[in-house]
Amino acid sequence: MIVVDVDPVAFSIGPVAVYWYGLAYIIGIIAALFLSIRLTSREESLVSPKLFDGFLIYAVIGVIVGGRLGHVLFYDFSQYLSDPLEILKTWKGGMSFHGGMLGVIIAAYFYCRAKKIHFFAFTDILAVVVPIGLGLGRVANFINGELFGKATSLPWGVVFRSAGDIPRHPTQLYEAFAEGLLLFFILLLLYNIPAVQKRRGIISGAFLLLYGVFRFLIEFLKMPEPQNDFIIGNYITIGHALCLPMIAAGIIIILWSVRTYKKEFNELKQS
Repeated sequence: MIVVDVDPVAFSIGPVAVYWYGLAYIIGIIAALFLSIRLTSREESLVSPKLFDGFLIYAVIGVIVGGRLGHVLFYDFSQYLSDPLEILKTWKGGMSFHGGMLGVIIAAYFYCRAKKIHFFAFTDILAVVVPIGLGLGRVANFINGELFGKATSLPWGVVFRSAGDIPRHPTQLYEAFAEGLLLFFILLLLYNIPAVQKRRGIISGAFLLLYGVFRFLIEFLKMPEPQNDFIIGNYITIGHALCLPMIAAGIIIILWSVRTYKKEFNELKQS
């Protein structure tokens, strides 16, 4: 049986402590930037590699601000309303993926508008590389013994000392595999199909759809956080509810992309 009881600090440099979660963010951003430059270096790419260098600061701000505000609004609004200064104390934890995603999307919109880039041509690249950071972030959650699953008798159950001595589903690793590794390879495969790459928006839509489905299913095994109230019975949580708009948006974007490409093809054929 695996027992997780690890110091959240990966290492220290003098008085500066480097946390596993922060390390995951840094490695994820560097790896995503490197891969995005590799993908945009291809001849068929509609986006210049240099544009991703400039977007880095936008992405970091979008993740931090969006992730923090998302946690405040979606999960613990009443507590933060009573003590607004707590919103600024990000070092205490409390980041929402859905909020961070919205932050990055908004940042990408304004960046693409300023640089006169096709929005979906840009976000299709982002969609491929984002799962790298997602997977690493979930591994950090596992090391930290947080966001664990419900009790289980399965042989791969993990004891998280922060949750007592009961074996639990290692849902962080489930998510690291599904939302990180599996999602990354599916989207990379799609990106390498010329017919899909031409249909700008399909990869972005596929990211939203697949992430939403994977996260929705794994949420059933996760132990709800104290502030994450059930909204329907004892099964559907806020986490489930936040996945539904993602799934719907993904389907809409994919259908829009296919329809738009078909219309452009027919117009080109008739001219």
